[in-house]
Amino acid sequence: MSVTTSPFASRPAIAEWFPVFIGLIALFVPTYVDLARSIWASEAQAHGPIILGVALFFFWRQHRAIHALPASPASAGWPAFVFGLLLYILGRSQDILLFEVGSQIVIVASLLLIIRGWAALRLAWFPLFFMLFMIPLPGAVVDALTLPMKMAVSQVAEHILYAVGYPIARTGVILQIGQYKLLVADACAGLQTLFTLEALGLLYLNIVRHDSLFRNVALAILIVPISFTANVIRVMALTLITYHYGDAAGQGFLHGFAGMLLFISALLLIIGVDSVLQLGEKRWRSQPAAVKA
Repeated sequence: MSVTTSPFASRPAIAEWFPVFIGLIALFVPTYVDLARSIWASEAQAHGPIILGVALFFFWRQHRAIHALPASPASAGWPAFVFGLLLYILGRSQDILLFEVGSQIVIVASLLLIIRGWAALRLAWFPLFFMLFMIPLPGAVVDALTLPMKMAVSQVAEHILYAVGYPIARTGVILQIGQYKLLVADACAGLQTLFTLEALGLLYLNIVRHDSLFRNVALAILIVPISFTANVIRVMALTLITYHYGDAAGQGFLHGFAGMLLFISALLLIIGVDSVLQLGEKRWRSQPAAVKA
């Protein structure tokens, strides 16, 4: 009986990768601790640890394939590594999270290039790309893009609820339903929420791995309106909870439940749209060649 062992169980593998792990831990664990004490504790950036955990999981899934590659260092590895370190030092010293958090993608990518070359980078492209969603954007950018999104979400929510008979009116991003006024906050319909839902959609695409290029491209494009629709559903849910059960319910436990509803509805919409795309593609393929022409 043969026994299969992990490549990382061998001493050469440990000697090769252990310094890399220690260096990454020394660099970025303090960053993660600071994030956990600050923005990751807020509702708008609560997806950060989830993004990190998912990225680490996909790195772990690829670790054997990466280690099995022949050592073929790429010349671009060291310049990228130096650039990543400078980015980290600048971000850490000046408290610029965009640089500090973003530098980890550059550093990890450069280490893969140094140790295994471009083939390793191609294997690890998805977790590296996925980590982009945990980078905090500058406040000025977020504010500039969030306000139009909140306006659009609140307007659609108002029209739908008014159409079904609820006494609702809107002033900017403030919804008034009955005796209650609700401010559509950044966490409910902001840019960070959209990024979180985009990450959810890309994760779904990576897990299902369709062979059809049409379904992959179409679903990737439709993730944006799906995310917008899920935000509208969340705002409507919070509005109805407040209207029927009072302000305390809308701002209490049920507010958190509406956050769960956001991701559940987004996931169901993604699955539903994917199913429709699959059905449409099957019908198109089943048509005679003359009809397609």
